[in-house]
Amino acid sequence: MNEHLLIKQDGRILRITFNRTEDNGISDSMAVAFADAINNAHETSDVIVLNSTGPDFCTGRVRDPGAPPPAAEAYARRPEYDPIFNSYKAIRNSPIPVVGAIEGRAMGFGTAIAALCDVSFASNTATFNIPEINHNVMPTMVMSAVFDRLNRNALLWMALSTDFINAERALAYGLVSTVVGADKLAAEVERFCQLVLSRPRAGVLGLKEYLRVAPRMDEQGATDYARSLHSMVNTSAAMKRKHG
Repeated sequence: MNEHLLIKQDGRILRITFNRTEDNGISDSMAVAFADAINNAHETSDVIVLNSTGPDFCTGRVRDPGAPPPAAEAYARRPEYDPIFNSYKAIRNSPIPVVGAIEGRAMGFGTAIAALCDVSFASNTATFNIPEINHNVMPTMVMSAVFDRLNRNALLWMALSTDFINAERALAYGLVSTVVGADKLAAEVERFCQLVLSRPRAGVLGLKEYLRVAPRMDEQGATDYARSLHSMVNTSAAMKRKHG
């Protein structure tokens, strides 16, 4: 457990809130707790909601207090980045949908998380950037999360310019799913989560599984996998229940 990461079980919804209000950053210890929570969420939940306290969603990576300086040698330093990469992996591999509620600034890690979520709701006042190169850091950590979410031109422009984009441009780039008024963000996220909870779990899990696996297949493999998954899921008892 981490004091800067609030984790609450709310029925079949797991709510994870970034709570480092002093700088809205994500530390490595937060990232470890974050990945652990997502990796285990399917055992108790049908959907995960990510949001934040404070004015911003997440302003990027920060160091834990008292953390030693980064290792000087490349092969010694490489594992130090694993908490961040493992956070990205946890979202990609989550069997259940991960829903983001983005408001304020999403920078670096925040932009990556917004893109990785299965569905991201952005407030119309949200902004996004990839600032690393301003600090002489190549932004390949973020790029590893968004390379298959954003188109190539948009990604390179964001990485090289470091300019903020508004929510509507983030929507056009494929970074978020939808843009809503700031005063409606919480209600729209909740409405969507209730829709997910009303769907047969087998169907929701099947959708996520297909989208996780099929993009790495050739056309014939993706078609054959769809045929098999379609037959398997649609013959399950859960898919035959009537929903009123």
